[in-house]
Amino acid sequence: MLPLVQNDPWLNPVSNAVDARHNRYEERLHGIINRYGSLKTFATAHQFLGFNYDKRRHGWWYREWAPAAHYLSLMGDFNGWNRYEFPLELAGNGLWEIFLPDSEFAHRLTHGSKLKVLVQSQIGEHERIPVYIKRVIQDEGNKDFAGQFWNPPTPYIYKHAAPQLKDEPLLIYETHVGMAQEEERVGTYKEFTENILPRIKADGYNAIQLMAIAEHPYYGSFGYHVSNFFAPSSRFGTPEELKALIDTAHGMGLLVIMDLVHSHTVKNIREGINLFDGSDSQYLHAGERGNHNLWDSKLFNYGKEETLQFLLSNVRYWLEEFRFDGFRFDGVTSMLYLNHGEGLVIDDPWKYFNDNVDADAVTYLQLANTLCHELNPQAITIAEDVSGMAGICHPIADGGMGFDYRLGMGEPDFWIKALKDQPEEQWSMNDFFFTITNHLPHHEYRHAFHDCGSWYCLA
Repeated sequence: MLPLVQNDPWLNPVSNAVDARHNRYEERLHGIINRYGSLKTFATAHQFLGFNYDKRRHGWWYREWAPAAHYLSLMGDFNGWNRYEFPLELAGNGLWEIFLPDSEFAHRLTHGSKLKVLVQSQIGEHERIPVYIKRVIQDEGNKDFAGQFWNPPTPYIYKHAAPQLKDEPLLIYETHVGMAQEEERVGTYKEFTENILPRIKADGYNAIQLMAIAEHPYYGSFGYHVSNFFAPSSRFGTPEELKALIDTAHGMGLLVIMDLVHSHTVKNIREGINLFDGSDSQYLHAGERGNHNLWDSKLFNYGKEETLQFLLSNVRYWLEEFRFDGFRFDGVTSMLYLNHGEGLVIDDPWKYFNDNVDADAVTYLQLANTLCHELNPQAITIAEDVSGMAGICHPIADGGMGFDYRLGMGEPDFWIKALKDQPEEQWSMNDFFFTITNHLPHHEYRHAFHDCGSWYCLA
């Protein structure tokens, strides 16, 4: 019997199911290790797909995995947007590639060049943005998005190591770079670094959580309809300015946690990954299961190896390239349950292990936690989950899922309802006490009270 069940008699009836959950993770992990050598090596797709420099051959490779596509070609301002001048070759197993030697492209494909990839498939011919692109910008005139070849002549050099909190309680200020300024406009990474970080530090916080970092076409989505998973939002500035923000925060003794959205992706075809190769099952679930009707978005197929590699590589990219100190995984409840947790009432332990639970999503989150802590043993992972999934904050070896904390969104929802629906003199302290203490035993959790962009953590 795993320690998770030993420490909580309520889970005794589902002991075998806890074992099965743990065995699925072990089987998937060992399969990855046997094929790729390690989980960390598996999570390096961004170092092969997209644009990557070949020092030996002196040039750039551009690669895409698009198994259902019929034809791909690279175009941009570097070739007058000629759609067919530079076709990619099919290298096998759905991999398309083109080599761009310095001798021909060094003075054409330069830092900042705009580009797209033309994809011909069963749904026709479409201009798309490369899936692993590191920079996406929007044209101010026609509002169209395009990829950007990002190769700054002077890479950003970090100056500060991440702070060590040791025994300090984690006090997180949740914030949105674009909305943090007092003026009615979109703020920038640079303004946030200069104007907001000092105020957060002065108020006694030791960590910030940044929303809306990955590129998203609709600003009003608060960053939750991600289109380009490897591109920090260009609305706020350049990738180097984001790195400077994080580096400055570290120098001030602040950890920086990213709000990571791996629970769904935007439906858009011109900007996102949906239907990239013409099929609805490239990275996502096919058919109706691939739709999140409440959020008007598309859903990942966590059981597919290429999807796992895409998402885990994304985890590694943000940790290493930008030195984030961890993640708050958004929408975990939606990931865990096939009905996305709608109307879910947990009054029986089997509701954590029945046919409504997406076992592949559970395994993905376990792998993501393993990878985070392998890459950075001090990394912080937080699950935004209202269901209190059994073992969500227990070590994986004990039968859990490996998160460090659970963000209990029931508390802010309760607090908002109390403020809106009742005068203070009618508040029930019994209701407050029950809401704050209602969680499974031995869970490391955080109550979240949203107020002006912050959430306050109570041990």
